[in-house]
Amino acid sequence: MQRPEAWPRPHLGVGAAAVQAGGPEPPAGAGEPTGSRLQEPSLYTIKAVFILDNDGHRLLAKYYDDTFPSMKEQMAFEKNVFNKTNRTDSEIAFFGGMTIVYKSSIDLFLYVVGSSHENELMLMSVLTCLFESLVHVLRKNVEKRWLLESMDGAFLVLDEIVDGGVILESDPQQVIQKVNFRADDSSLTEQSVAQVSLPRLILLLWSFRPWH
Repeated sequence: MQRPEAWPRPHLGVGAAAVQAGGPEPPAGAGEPTGSRLQEPSLYTIKAVFILDNDGHRLLAKYYDDTFPSMKEQMAFEKNVFNKTNRTDSEIAFFGGMTIVYKSSIDLFLYVVGSSHENELMLMSVLTCLFESLVHVLRKNVEKRWLLESMDGAFLVLDEIVDGGVILESDPQQVIQKVNFRADDSSLTEQSVAQVSLPRLILLLWSFRPWH
């Protein structure tokens, strides 16, 4: 019987060769080409979302990590970002080691901030969802006056899109449905409290009614 050919022996890597020879193991990553190890993916993709007026003053802002721990640092960052972006036609800026996508509407500037390695398309999807949801909430009047009058609704919209830096939703239709549901639920709760409180108030007043 003919002897079968032996399979070629697998090539021993740097670590395996060192161990087989009795030497110390090389450090992790030895032998890898430079830059081959990518940064670990994270769900926490959003660092901040803020809306400024056309003078660079804050109207709405939420920060999701400690990059800018104090109000003073946040305001300084927002002012610098505004000065860099308010006169450009671009929609993406790189500033201070961060990726920033933004959009203007009449007298508003909307910004979404991520880290330098973050996918711009993902950040842009958050920005687009925020803008289109505000279009609905503000009844197509995405400007300072109407935003100030509907600030609670704007915060509800943002909370449905991003929570703690994690993107929850990028479909504006889904966001609006959830915001409407929360608003209806709150309205029903207030109505229920009123319905319960009124009889109690009547009973309370009746208890203090003077006897004749």
